[in-house]
Amino acid sequence: MPILLLESRHTMPEHAQTTQGRLRGVNLAMIIPPLALVGAILVGVDARSWGEGVLLTLGVVAALFVIERWTAGDTSRVALPCLIITAAVWLLGVLVTDSHTAFYGVTIVGPYFISQLSRSRRLTATVVLSAFVAAVGAAKLLESPDDVSGVLLLYVILPTGIMVLATGLMFANQRFYEVIERSREREAELAVIRERVRFASDLHDIQGHTLHVVKLKITLAEKLLRSDTERVEEELREVRALVSDTITQTKELAYAQRRLNLSAEIENAKNLFEAAGIRVRVNRSADPDERVNGLLGQVLRETTTNILRHAQATQVRITLSESGITIVNDGAPAAPLPELSGLATLKERVSDDGGELTVEQEDGRFVTAAEFPAPRPAQPLPGAEAQEDDR
Repeated sequence: MPILLLESRHTMPEHAQTTQGRLRGVNLAMIIPPLALVGAILVGVDARSWGEGVLLTLGVVAALFVIERWTAGDTSRVALPCLIITAAVWLLGVLVTDSHTAFYGVTIVGPYFISQLSRSRRLTATVVLSAFVAAVGAAKLLESPDDVSGVLLLYVILPTGIMVLATGLMFANQRFYEVIERSREREAELAVIRERVRFASDLHDIQGHTLHVVKLKITLAEKLLRSDTERVEEELREVRALVSDTITQTKELAYAQRRLNLSAEIENAKNLFEAAGIRVRVNRSADPDERVNGLLGQVLRETTTNILRHAQATQVRITLSESGITIVNDGAPAAPLPELSGLATLKERVSDDGGELTVEQEDGRFVTAAEFPAPRPAQPLPGAEAQEDDR
């Protein structure tokens, strides 16, 4: 039954749709083939004429179509019509063609249709749909009053039991995936919190030491106020210079302009992504030029934060070359992202240093690339070649 990965858009968080889309893709490859095979076998075994074969095939095709549309994430207009079709196939199969396997389609479409309803309506819909399946099957007793046990088994107990079981499993799996999505959401939030804590730690490193030194110098100045005014003036000048330098470093930190170490940023990004359940692959074809190392670290840090906040990524690829860095992630939303002020600021800084920062979003992927002109090979000193020839 295709109820192993069913979900309700009404009850899941908005960001869960991306993960559910990936699960739908798994269903397309793993669920539809066996469902189609079972449907074909049932049609081949139960159909005694072309008419019966067409009727049973219609129910199977409607069920498969719903599942296919589900894998594409577009079922709002097909679920109810397909439910009506499969219900009609079951009704005609019982009363007209005497096909006890005609319930196959409705037991596939029914649980899925119920999963699209609000929580308050699901139980009622389950009871109504199960009662319909049982009532239609029981109607067979009007034609075969002498075979009560056979009719009850093939037309009532078996179809209704499968319907109830499929719907129950759907509810259980729905709850399971809700827990998974909530867990992933918590991990992503935790990763962002860790980044904020790291920022706070950097801020403490900048200001904590400075404030401690300022306190000591002011204390010293107070003691020397009456005995050594020149020393007091010197201490106050140092305090002013120290405070000015701290203000500059704080501004650089706030605007992501503080020089960073690229290798340390790569390790930090890997830890953050892995904590959020995102696979990371680092391709290092060459080490970037040392003169742009810190700026590339800033690009990676800002991109990491944007991925955790704005994308529902499952994998990230970081590629290093001698002249730059490229970060590619999936899970980009279809709608344009809001303006990313951090990357906009970095784009200007990269441009000022002779490089180019590009950001692209297409086909569910987000690509951030910073490239600088390749470093020129060192030119030999004048006369070096001649000296070498002399040797």
